[in-house]
Amino acid sequence: MKIAVIGQSLFGQEVYCHLRKEGHEVVGVFTVPDKDGKADPLGLQAEKDGVPVFKFARWRAKGQALPDVVAKYQALGAELNVLPFCSQFIPMEIINAPRHGSIIYHPSLLPRHRGASAINWTLIHGDKKGGFSIFWADDGLDTGDLLLQKECEVLPDDTVSTLYNRFLFPEGIKGMVQAVRLIAEGKAPRLPQPEEGATYEGIQKKETAKINWDQPAEAIHNWIRGNDKVPGAWTEACEQKLTFFNSTLNTSGLVPEGDTLPIPGAHRPGVVTKAGLILFGNDDRMLLVKNIQLEDGKMIPASNFFKGAGSSALELTEVELVIAEAVRSAWQRILPNVLEVEDSTDFFKSGAASVDVVRLVEEVKELCDGLELENEDVYMASTFGDFIQLLVRKLRGDDEEGECSIDYVEMAVNKRTLHMPHQLFIGGAFMDAEGAKTFETINPTDGSVICQVSLAQVADVDKAVAAAKDAFENGLWGKISARDRGRLLYRAPPSPSTRPDPTAT
Repeated sequence: MKIAVIGQSLFGQEVYCHLRKEGHEVVGVFTVPDKDGKADPLGLQAEKDGVPVFKFARWRAKGQALPDVVAKYQALGAELNVLPFCSQFIPMEIINAPRHGSIIYHPSLLPRHRGASAINWTLIHGDKKGGFSIFWADDGLDTGDLLLQKECEVLPDDTVSTLYNRFLFPEGIKGMVQAVRLIAEGKAPRLPQPEEGATYEGIQKKETAKINWDQPAEAIHNWIRGNDKVPGAWTEACEQKLTFFNSTLNTSGLVPEGDTLPIPGAHRPGVVTKAGLILFGNDDRMLLVKNIQLEDGKMIPASNFFKGAGSSALELTEVELVIAEAVRSAWQRILPNVLEVEDSTDFFKSGAASVDVVRLVEEVKELCDGLELENEDVYMASTFGDFIQLLVRKLRGDDEEGECSIDYVEMAVNKRTLHMPHQLFIGGAFMDAEGAKTFETINPTDGSVICQVSLAQVADVDKAVAAAKDAFENGLWGKISARDRGRLLYRAPPSPSTRPDPTAT
């Protein structure tokens, strides 16, 4: 079929590429104008392929389609319009022009969550099921007949990003290709949307994302994750606007002990702990926030909110300076409107968007031989200088907040000094058991007591299980490839207890 693709973003680019692989002829691509000197990925790819690209700032004026725009579209002879993701209003003269009409992707199970912020509202409402719809465009707002729908489970800690990346993006691309295939085969259904259960919610903006504290913890959690990353749920505290990210209701084993954070309107003050910021709903249940964005735009771990400035700047080696310049060049390519990337250059304040975060992470991974790097790292170190410091710490294997504090028991055995931890190890830290309970560990060769070892209690086991669950579900280890895990294991130093004592004779 001859197809016109109308839309933007990486999603639009992937749909476009897959349709071409299916053998369809994309006769034209209509996308948004360049922003800050950067072309949209869909238009960029089409230009590389020699496909005509049109970047209309608008399609109509005073409610009427612009004649020259309509003429340029009609000259292509499209048989079907495919709108994978489109932020512009397309006039009905264009929608109805092809003999097969137009199909649109929408990231919700219509008729629920019509409107531009469908993913946000799926999470804000605490829906247990999410998904996407592909429908035939009409003159209503997401009201056209359904062609295809696919659903997925919404996980308790899903955010807009995780739900999109896990299901809506990859399965949505497949769904769009399947929909076009059904149309080409003459098997595409037209199922009227039911009005029962239909909802429409407005677009989420920063000014409307303020947290209402007079509700249960689960509702507050859903509000925070439903605005994560964009536009960001916020509140006022400590005389500034704080935006919260990475919320979870998994607080099993957490004790609300730490520095209190008074929050106007909140049922109880927040508590900054090693695990993050503990918040409370009006039902006294807890939720945990792991990242906070300060009013100046800087993102920090919530556990560091009351801490001062970070560690001192690292002095880079010659090799690291070469890497830094290569990364600077990557920033320059992604931020063409910035004349010169300096240490103070802020990635996002210079016009970067989420698609640019993905590109930067992939380019840096390639430069640094598959270094484990996440999108989150860019948000946590958004200026070039901070990003290079974070990158170098990762390259040196020293990207933790600090060394793990270990209380060793030392023993001299066969001219070697053995260092043996004797506490519980939970959540990345050594600690005494509840109530400082211990038991004796015995040397089987002579029956002597080696040392007192912490004796875990029920509460300690609960903490360990909660920490393991959190690491499994949210930790970096499960997100990186098997190759990278192996490389990290080979880099791990030998256990301190097996190191010879250099002073022994």
